[in-house]
Amino acid sequence: MERILIIEDDTDLLEGLIFALESEGYETRAAQTMKEGLKLLKEGGSLILLDCNLPDGSGFDLCVQAKKLQDIPILMLTARDTEMDEVKALELGVDDFMSKPFSLAVLKARIKKLLQRRSQTCRIVSGGICVDKNACKVYKNETEIPCSKVEYQLLLCLMENRNQVVSKEQILEKVWDSQGKYVDDNTVSVNIRRLRGKIEDDPKNPKRICTVHGMGYVWKEGSL
Repeated sequence: MERILIIEDDTDLLEGLIFALESEGYETRAAQTMKEGLKLLKEGGSLILLDCNLPDGSGFDLCVQAKKLQDIPILMLTARDTEMDEVKALELGVDDFMSKPFSLAVLKARIKKLLQRRSQTCRIVSGGICVDKNACKVYKNETEIPCSKVEYQLLLCLMENRNQVVSKEQILEKVWDSQGKYVDDNTVSVNIRRLRGKIEDDPKNPKRICTVHGMGYVWKEGSL
């Protein structure tokens, strides 16, 4: 399920956005201040709806912090329909921009488009790890990490579904069935262990590739 982070200080608007987006099947997390928003960013998400003006700071500053934590699309909301605001937002990496008041139907359409674009991007960046889908390469803090074909596909499977549990059955189908090979659950565990050895700072205490007992594995996104 896609998670939308909403950072908006107007309580009525915030409640309306939560209701509208959850009705569309999205999971939401909400904050009303810059301080709360910074905490929210550490949970990770699929997209940020960000108010330009917050009681304790600027949405522009929060945008900078968000882009440092993860590669996430940002749709900025503002009550000020000025060209200067829009230019500044785009320079900071904001993906889209809407002025209040706005149509919920248009907002939903833009969110859908941004999420589709995110899923189709050639690079996935999270937690200092970058997967380049065009080159089929993996980087940790901009240094290339040698990975086997299976390790690469396994990491891609987890990172494309970040913050969502992926079962062993799903992994087997995604990674191994495409090769026409029969493998058992132990094969998944062995390759997860090898991948952790390359990705994690402390493989015995993994922070990114985490086991969800009885269910599968999850790539945890956000600040640790």
